[in-house]
Amino acid sequence: MARVDYYNDPNAPKANSIAVAVSAFIQDDEGRILMIRRTDNDLYSIPGGQLELGETLSQAAVREVREETGIECEVTGVIGLYSNPNHVIAYDDGEVRQEFSICFRARYVGGVPRKSLESKEVTWVSRGKLEALNIHPSIRLRLDCALSNNEEVYFS
Repeated sequence: MARVDYYNDPNAPKANSIAVAVSAFIQDDEGRILMIRRTDNDLYSIPGGQLELGETLSQAAVREVREETGIECEVTGVIGLYSNPNHVIAYDDGEVRQEFSICFRARYVGGVPRKSLESKEVTWVSRGKLEALNIHPSIRLRLDCALSNNEEVYFS
């Protein structure tokens, strides 16, 4: 399903739903960041997705990382809680979702990067190469929070 992210856009459609989403910031032993290139909007992102019934938030993050990247991880902390009502995501089925996402810090456990239905590219990216990637501002905020080494949890 295709999606369009609207970020601080006065012409954005009005939200008609909200769902709990999770994402995971993972670095390898060399400090590179696990990134995907999404199939639904062609943007680079950290892996993540929607919480499913019957799972915890951290289980959802681990599952989403595995499904989208083939990488196994372990959640080690919370980076931030993102709930900007000026960030809405419009899907081609008519749903317009207000952002509500928990971003976790996770530790790489194993696995080999592989593409999925949701990721057309899975790659480890050095910090210096992030600027060259087409990344949505909401994901850049998560990356900035994760890389700031600030111990406090970000929230909006």
